[in-house]
Amino acid sequence: MKSLAVIAGLALAGFFITPPSAAQEIKIRFAHSLSPTEPAHRAAEYFAKNVEERTKGKVKITVYPAEQLGPGKDINEMIRQGANVMNITDAGYLSDYVPDVGVLHGPYLVRTPEEYEKILGSDWYKGIEKKLETSGFKIIMANGYFGQRHLIADKPIRKPEDMAGLTVRVPPNPMWIETLKAMGARPTTVQWSEVYNALSQNVVQAAEAPLGSLWGSKFQEVRKVLSLTEHFTAFVMWPINASFFNKLPPDVQTVLLEEGEKAGKEMTRLTLADQEEYLAKFKAAGVTIVSDVDVDAFRKATEKVYGAFPKWTPGLRKTVLGALK
Repeated sequence: MKSLAVIAGLALAGFFITPPSAAQEIKIRFAHSLSPTEPAHRAAEYFAKNVEERTKGKVKITVYPAEQLGPGKDINEMIRQGANVMNITDAGYLSDYVPDVGVLHGPYLVRTPEEYEKILGSDWYKGIEKKLETSGFKIIMANGYFGQRHLIADKPIRKPEDMAGLTVRVPPNPMWIETLKAMGARPTTVQWSEVYNALSQNVVQAAEAPLGSLWGSKFQEVRKVLSLTEHFTAFVMWPINASFFNKLPPDVQTVLLEEGEKAGKEMTRLTLADQEEYLAKFKAAGVTIVSDVDVDAFRKATEKVYGAFPKWTPGLRKTVLGALK
């Protein structure tokens, strides 16, 4: 009911509009749940600036961080319903609409942005994009490296046994829930904007995210042990409503797609450049960095996750990994 209420409210606010003619100004709201300091937000601002410059001011994109327009799942549903809004989301959330895309956010699937780019260039992924478009989503960008996800807690995590009984905040998404279960934890869903308080009040004992998100949300103030588990190598996607996109002038479509790909590369560059700086910041804030994590043990423990999704096409993981050969 909450999503329907949000959608109704945004309809009144003018989110749902008919795409303009070639002569009219095009305004797009760009939502996400992250802090303005993170590479993902900086890449979104980079994208908005470049699009406005290339279209000589005809396309104006305003970025709204920190869930200003609502939670990510609600934004995705608004997009599907036809809102002229974009979102920073990922394959896990979009699997609500096209189940097979969820494999891209599986544990220990890839290790580097280069491996992920190979998957995005495969015939399999091109088919996924078509299915997403049929479901209402045009993907403007899919190649933005979000970083490897790690755990911040009140104790070191080196092996699956260390996770036993640990209450870990996860997004409301089956992939995270199944993965953290397989790692040995007790996953608990909490909206990102509420995680700091959940940690402060011990509603959850730990949280997982890339370094930039952990730091940007100031979790180092309430938890002092960061374990480099690398359980997801995460990338983001930027969807817009497919019908809205298809009715835009062809030159605008081209600009959005070209600048989206450029912004993905810029986000990857920023994320990679920031990693060592974030680790130094955590250390300076008194956080212990645990780097001797038994990643192979976690990889083995999470292999069963790929069998937990009955809606997936049989042999999906093998198909996707085939693109890396």
